[in-house]
Amino acid sequence: MQTTQELYTYEIVTKEQTDLIQKAAECLARTFIGVDVAGKWVQEPMVGQLNLDYEDFYDFTKEYLDATVEQGYCAVALDQDNNVVGVLAGDTNAPEIIGEDIFEGSFYDMNVILRVLEDVDKRFMEDYEKRNGKEIEDGELLHLFMLGVIAEHDRHEIIQQLGNSLITKAASQGLKAILAEATNPKSIRVMEKYHNMEKYKDVEGNYIVHTYQDNSKLNGIPTTVADGTYILIKEL
Repeated sequence: MQTTQELYTYEIVTKEQTDLIQKAAECLARTFIGVDVAGKWVQEPMVGQLNLDYEDFYDFTKEYLDATVEQGYCAVALDQDNNVVGVLAGDTNAPEIIGEDIFEGSFYDMNVILRVLEDVDKRFMEDYEKRNGKEIEDGELLHLFMLGVIAEHDRHEIIQQLGNSLITKAASQGLKAILAEATNPKSIRVMEKYHNMEKYKDVEGNYIVHTYQDNSKLNGIPTTVADGTYILIKEL
């Protein structure tokens, strides 16, 4: 029986590794759009509800990786055939609130997801400013943006290794905290269990959450699948 260490290798992608960036984008797009992994259906609830198209989502993911990979926070897990079977991608940019639709055509409904993320990010930023007396700046936080694992075996181990590599790096580079928007209970549990992240509470002691039942485009997501998008944090 091979150990996970032998089954998979891990690396942080550089911008010269165009082939690896492409494979990472494919892995992320597949898990968000929906993929069968060892008999279990893996899919991001909002993407599933809005029926977004693989090609569009791949383009979005690839564009994100191309724009942020040189910051050094895109980690991949590779199997023995050098296939990308897991990706955790983040950046150190301060959250950006655009406040208007930026996607069009067949990808128009991606604006719904953007709005959800902007809603929780905006409330987090306001709370951060209240606590710290200043706005978040680039390079303060590591924002974990996308996680996708298509490996059949040792999925949790992969998530742990990917996260550890990025969190260790963020800590060594003097970042203050790790931030994530978790869109379903599974990702919340995984981040809590393996990376000691927790649901963020604002100064009033309330969770920052965008509830799907209150969103006309997303209230078809059963609460048994996911109830909303939460801000998660881990202080470094």
